[in-house]
Formats: sequence, C-alpha cells, structure tokens
Amino acid sequence: MQSQTIAQVLTAVGRNVAPVDAQMLLQHVLNVNRTFLLTHPEHVLTSQQAATFLKLIQQRIEGWPVAYLIGKREFYDLIFDVSEAVLIPRPETELLVEWALELIPDNKPSNILELGVGSGAIAITIAKHRPQAHVAGVDLSVDALAVARQNAIKLQADNINWVAGSWFDELSDRKFDLIVSNPPYVAENDAHLQQGDLRFEPQVALSAGLHGLACIMHIIRLAPQYLSDAGWLLLEHGYDQAAECRRLLEERDFSNICSHPDLAGIMRVSGGQWNARADCNRFKPQ
Repeated sequence: MQSQTIAQVLTAVGRNVAPVDAQMLLQHVLNVNRTFLLTHPEHVLTSQQAATFLKLIQQRIEGWPVAYLIGKREFYDLIFDVSEAVLIPRPETELLVEWALELIPDNKPSNILELGVGSGAIAITIAKHRPQAHVAGVDLSVDALAVARQNAIKLQADNINWVAGSWFDELSDRKFDLIVSNPPYVAENDAHLQQGDLRFEPQVALSAGLHGLACIMHIIRLAPQYLSDAGWLLLEHGYDQAAECRRLLEERDFSNICSHPDLAGIMRVSGGQWNARADCNRFKPQ
C-alpha cells in the first residue's frame, strides 16, 4: 500500500463518510486529538494504520455507529467506554442528569438509584458530581454491568454498588431519595428501530411493548415502595410520551409533577415527588 498522509486519506474517504466521523475514526487509529489532525496534514500513516482506518471507514459506511467502532463516547463531562452490550449515551440524556443533580444535595449523604444502567453513564456522572451520595445501579444484563463496572473503575467512581436484576426485584426493602431511569420506551413496531444507530444497539434496551410504555408503567407503579418521603422519580421517555407519563405519575399519587424539554425543545424527561407533604426538606422542587 502506497504511503498516504492524513490529508490524503481524509480527502479520499470524504465522499463516503461525514468529515467529523472520518476525523474521529482517524484520531482513534492514530491515538491523537483533532488538533493534531488539523495541524499535521502531512503526517504519513503506516501501512497498518491506513488499513485499519479503511476497515473502520467501510464499517461506518455500512452503518456501524462511530461510538462502537472506537469503543467510547463522551457524556456530560466524562468519557465512557461502550460496546454493543450497551446503548450509546446520548446528549438528550444529559438533561436527566442535570435535573437529578439539581435535586441531590452536595453537602450531605443521600441514596440514589438508577434503573437500567447500561454503560453506567448516568449513575457514574451522578456519583462523580455528588461524592457524598450512595448510588446503586441496576441492570438485567451481565454484559452491560461489566461495562459499567469497568467505567466506574476507570473514572474512579467508588461510591456506587452494582446490582444484577430486573428493575426493583433485587432491592428488597431499600429506600432511595431519588430514582432515575432511562428505560426502554420505543414501541416494538417503531420503524426507527430499523434505522441509523438503533439497528446495532441492544433491542432489549430500546423497545418496550406495543406502545413503548410497558417499562415506564412498571417503574411508576412500583417506585413508591422504594422512595423515601419526599423522594423523586425522574424518567426519560419518548418525544410523544410526556403527557402520558405525567398522567401515570398523577394516578400513582405523585405530586410536583412536571416535564422538561431537551435542547431541541422536545419534552424528554418527566418526574414527580412522592409523599411531598411529609416533613422532609431534603429535595425541594425547583
């Protein structure tokens, strides 16, 4: 294979792959940052580097998510390892973390639960930003928990314990001040499941019944048994599910119910407070 420079290989693949994707893949192959690519266009790739890059480009053309190809994804202010065992963390989920951090005190202990941790992005971000919190993370997938544990070790988040199980099944009589979840919420027959990155992600972590609400309904129904007085439940959901989530929370006697929009203006996260009339000021509604 003829020697090629950074500028040459990026130009060669430019018609087939978005420039930002090609740059990220080349950064991964060369183990450099974007600044290096921009300031060293004359840098020559080895034959092995060029072959690896072209293989990744072909996989990207076939639709493979960049995050899976490079094995990592940035979320909030951290970088997480990802694999095909977990969903790829998305920017809209950062809204769930931001709301949770608003509610969690930073100067005293609290008990936090994430249901369906996947890569651990939500639980670990909360744990890092609230070091006095005791975080529990639950997932049914042993492979997903392995990724989450790896991320927690890499990011030095030692205030988390991981639980293998389905939703609340393994939590006994534990109580939490805040429960957060980004559960499966895509309808099982939704065409989006066969498009884009979703084709490659674990379907069990995406789809939830005919209308996509099965997991959300289950969590809302059982959450009060595991919430402390004045504790909060926060849920990410689909673009058209906010009103139904608020209705379900109201039916279950939650209060201070509201939804928050993501950066695109879509109501993406809904939540409510359990037994807010109790004499408890730990988590106040914003």
